[in-house]
Amino acid sequence: MDEIKASNLLLNATQTNQKIRRIAYQIYENNFSEKEIVIAGVVGEGFIFAELIVAELVKIAKCKISIAEVSFNKKAASQPEINIKSTIDTFKNKSVIITDDVLNTGRTLAFCLRPFLSIPLKKLQVAVLVDRNHPQFPIAADYVGYALSTTLNEHVQVVLGDEEKKGVYLY
Repeated sequence: MDEIKASNLLLNATQTNQKIRRIAYQIYENNFSEKEIVIAGVVGEGFIFAELIVAELVKIAKCKISIAEVSFNKKAASQPEINIKSTIDTFKNKSVIITDDVLNTGRTLAFCLRPFLSIPLKKLQVAVLVDRNHPQFPIAADYVGYALSTTLNEHVQVVLGDEEKKGVYLY
């Protein structure tokens, strides 16, 4: 991967934080009558995105906000083993929002849905910071921070864990 360069910057830290805050408000608006909202972040930047969403939600929401991490081998050729760092009861009869940093083909999020399909949920939604618009799986995000049409040769990198480099980059 290329070194992060300012010339590749699409969204700076301030703009990225604004997108995250807006998504948190949208999540709350669509789930304001819920007693609990669970944010399930995909391992890596998707989980950091979940933590940032939770930090915004606790400021505005009157309901309980929970977080869980969804992890698996993203490079697996077929359906990988999905691990959720939480108990099944965390999700039962609740609104769950799966978060990831970038929605490209939908493959990662399609894999993430599997364990949630066997749990009785009130709602299952998807939030992404960047939607690249290259669907190969029938996955669409309910909440999108930034929609971006890219070529297949381009790469989008989201940096959330490093405050100095925080932002969205295109290579």
